[in-house]
Order: sequence, then structure tokens, then C-alpha cells
Amino acid sequence: MHMYTLTHLTDAALLRDLTALVARDRATTAELLAHIAEVDTRKLYREAGYSSMFAYCVGELHLSEDMAYRRITAARAARVFPVLFDAVVEGRLHLVAVSLLAPHLTPENIDELIVAATYRSKSDVEELLARRFAVRDVPVKLRALPTIAVKFCDRTTTCEQELVPERADTGAGYVSMFAESEAEQAETSPTVEVSPAFAERFLLQLTMAKSTHDKLRYAQALLSHAVPVGDVAQLLDRALDALIAQLEKLKLGAEERRAGGPPTSPHPASPVSRYIPASVRRAVWERDEGRCTFVSITGGRCRSRRFIELDHVVPFARGGKATVENLRLRCSAHNQYEAERVFGVDFMRQKREGRVASAAREGATDAGAVAGEGGP
Repeated sequence: MHMYTLTHLTDAALLRDLTALVARDRATTAELLAHIAEVDTRKLYREAGYSSMFAYCVGELHLSEDMAYRRITAARAARVFPVLFDAVVEGRLHLVAVSLLAPHLTPENIDELIVAATYRSKSDVEELLARRFAVRDVPVKLRALPTIAVKFCDRTTTCEQELVPERADTGAGYVSMFAESEAEQAETSPTVEVSPAFAERFLLQLTMAKSTHDKLRYAQALLSHAVPVGDVAQLLDRALDALIAQLEKLKLGAEERRAGGPPTSPHPASPVSRYIPASVRRAVWERDEGRCTFVSITGGRCRSRRFIELDHVVPFARGGKATVENLRLRCSAHNQYEAERVFGVDFMRQKREGRVASAAREGATDAGAVAGEGGP
């Protein structure tokens, strides 16, 4: 008889087995969180060709974005507060509750919040957090959308068609306090895989400041002859075109020409300079397709396009030149991994700690200078 055909079980046996399976699943979940936390701590995802734990869980373990996000958030929280492992095993907290509580947990409130959230549903935990802590903005979401026309609305205008937003998932959009780098924070914000049927349209949901709203309205007014009123999608498309051009010029060093003259290069390269000529940066970017070039031992190339940096194949400290052949694109995680591989983990940790200490000293000096202004 097939193991998934259960019609032969009595009612009592079925309920008994279900209870046992749920208990086993909770224990397995806690063990899974512990493994995720340890792999995350050791940053083993880098050798596997991924820029973050989130990318590894989605690309290597084939978890959905939401599953990966919740498990990583819960794992990092439990790594800081191990009592959460016991709460999960005992069934006092489910995984969603842990991920919702995570950004609010401190050594002072951990026990109290666990008790308050014990055996509570997701909506109960959300209500608990809303009462105790300031309500956050609507989380930013980006998901696929069927082909429909959506008009921009606010409280003072009427739309031809108003899209009723989904209930905001307060655990899905925030940046985890347990993310260890800016790149990791960006990666752990969940995204949605787009199915081919809806590959051409997306829903963007966010909360903006009043100043941003005023800029949006002003831009709409300036483009009122070219863009239909309320069509924020076209406005955003134009704004991004302008921003991308500006960022490419800044990042890739797009050359400016003097009137009637050749392209200018204000920082000519020298044997002892870290400066990389704009033409070299552009050539490397185009060759590597704006993507990290790290390849794992299994042959998988890192897919990250975030926080891309130029990395010397032969390190600059060892005489490496700023040439197209000696440069490659690496995400920040794999750039750091390569530096640790070449110079050693302890050396790089000391360098990072030194930079942090130096920045702290400079901040203290600046604060002291400001405090001294106006004195005798």
C-alpha cells in the first residue's frame, strides 16, 4: 500500500500520527534553523558561488523566497537568542511568529515577548507588535501582476481603477536587524519569481515620505503634456532612465568631452595609483556583463548584480595593474572572500577593525570640533 494512502488508518491512529508528525516537524525545523545559522556564520555560501545566505537558500536549496527569508531571519534571531530554538521545538512559537518578533528582540524583552506570543496566530502577533511598538510603514513589495491598467491614487483623488492592496505582511518587507552587511540586507528582502504568463507587468507597493510625494506630484505636473495624469509607471520609467544614465556616468566613468576636444581623464593612471581609468572600467563591466565573476568548484557562477566591485586578479598590494586583463567584477561578498583567501582571515579582520576604529576616532574629532565652536 502506498505510504501516502491513509484510508486504512482509524480516526484515532490518524490523529495520533498527525500529532507525532507535527512534533517531529517542529524539531526538524529547529535543527534546520541551527544549520542555517551555522552556515551563515561561516559564510559557506561564498565558496558555493552565492553572494548571500538568501541567494544560497533560493538557488542551491531551492527554497521559495518567502521560506528562505523567514528561515534566515529566524535562524539569525535564534543564534543570538538560543531560547527561540526551544520555543520552536515545543510549539510555543511558530516560524512566522519568530520572524515577526526578530527585529524587536532584546536581552531585556526576549522572555516577555516569547510569553506574550506563545500559541498566538500570525495576526495575533502582528497586533501584539503594533500595540507595543511604533507601526512601521507599509513594507516595500514587488510582485508580478496580470496585465491591467492601474491608476495612481491618494486620499485626495479619485482613480479610474483603484487596486486594493493586499494585507501588509509586517514580517516580509523590513530589513532584518540580523543582516551582517548592507549587501546582505538587500539580498534578504524577499522578491518574487515571475511566471512567464505575467512576465511583463509588476505591482510595486511602498510608503513614501511627504517630500517624495511632493516631488512626484511636481514631476507629474512638468510631464503633464507627455505623460497621462496618474500614470506613475511611465513617470517612474523616465525617472529611472535619467537616474541610470547618471549612475553609469558616476560608476563607469563616462567621459566628458571639452568643446571640440578629446575625452578628458582628470586622474591619469600611474604605477602607484589605485585609480582605474574610465575606459578600463567600462571594458571590464561590459566583458563581465555587470555581474560577479566568481565561479564555485562545481562550476556555478555567482548571479549577483548587487554591490559589484572591481577586483584585481593580482592584488594591487602585490603589484597588480589596473588593466582590463587584471581586473574582474566581484560582488562585495566574493571580493572579501578573495581578500581573505589571499591575505588571511585574521589579517582582513584586523584591517576592517582598524577602519572602524579610525572612522570612530574621526567622528569623535569632528564632534569635538563642533562642540568647541563658539567657545573662548
